[in-house]
Amino acid sequence: MPELPSAAVVGPPHIVVIAAHPAMEQSRVNHALLQAVRALAGDGVAVEVRDLYALYPDYLIDVAAEQACLAAASLIVWQHPLHWYGMTPLMKLWVDEVLTFGWAYGPGGTALAGKPLWLVTSTGGTRDSYHPDSYNRYAFTAFVPPYEQTAALCGMRFIEPLVLHGAHHASADAVAAHAETYCQRLRRHPAWPQDDAAGDGDCADCAVPATARPAATREAHRAE
Repeated sequence: MPELPSAAVVGPPHIVVIAAHPAMEQSRVNHALLQAVRALAGDGVAVEVRDLYALYPDYLIDVAAEQACLAAASLIVWQHPLHWYGMTPLMKLWVDEVLTFGWAYGPGGTALAGKPLWLVTSTGGTRDSYHPDSYNRYAFTAFVPPYEQTAALCGMRFIEPLVLHGAHHASADAVAAHAETYCQRLRRHPAWPQDDAAGDGDCADCAVPATARPAATREAHRAE
């Protein structure tokens, strides 16, 4: 993986995991992953877990707190199950409210520039179900572009997703192996191979002009 621009990371590597499962305690896969990641912190890995449904059961997101965590991160992880081919509801609200114009993108919106974004997700359907001849009709990669473009708009580098397919029927051994793969990658950060990067986030066409938002909206974002 290429080195981050010097402005993107201050101090030692700091990993922020944004986890968003609507019923984390009832989850087999995401709960196991989160437990494994939290154990890393006990082993001295600089990882911070933000369990959105535990932090914000009322859906009232502390935008300033979330932005402060992201600004300090050297790696941002989005961990959630795939719901209706996309984000869980609170994850989507988090994106809507935290990645603001003038902070994450648009004129002056360079707070996340150069940072890597890694999607860690699971699907109920098997890998074979994500095929033109099966009930999901498309390859899994067809549902990834919104994540890639969000990263690009913010000047981030989108990392090849880590996916566990067929989560409903995954064996305990398969879940444990997946959690170990997840943790091994986090332990190695930032020494990841170049091939892990799906894109470099350098997209000149993603520069959003100030005129893309009404003046009143721009002023409101500056006041945040």
